[in-house]
Amino acid sequence: MRTVIFRFTAPYLTALMVLFSIFVLLRGHNDPGGGFIGGLIAASALAIYGIACGVAAVRRALWFHPMAISASGLFLAVVAGIFSVFAGTGFMTGLWVFPKIFGTEVALSTPLIFDIGVYLVVVGGIASIALALEERESD
Repeated sequence: MRTVIFRFTAPYLTALMVLFSIFVLLRGHNDPGGGFIGGLIAASALAIYGIACGVAAVRRALWFHPMAISASGLFLAVVAGIFSVFAGTGFMTGLWVFPKIFGTEVALSTPLIFDIGVYLVVVGGIASIALALEERESD
């Protein structure tokens, strides 16, 4: 299914889906969304790009091996829990900081760090599986 129209529109659709996945990731805990759903959307975007342009193009676009992305996400999720231990509360207790950036108060939290970690784990894991299946299919 590598039609000219699909190969032409897939990079644009992929970029749009990745931006939407980041939007869903940043909505976080208070609204529907978060790391898991955002990661699924981003992995779907990579799958579409892989179907249209091939596995080699997706591997070039990722820069890092998918399992390295997944491992860094797992590390980030654990670090989000360790912050609370150093603060003297229980493991995985949410902590918030409100720094002023360009005169605007921004809420940064450990649940956001955890969600980013989950996002990376899902993107890396599913991309690794999808790329392995696509490579096997093309043999």
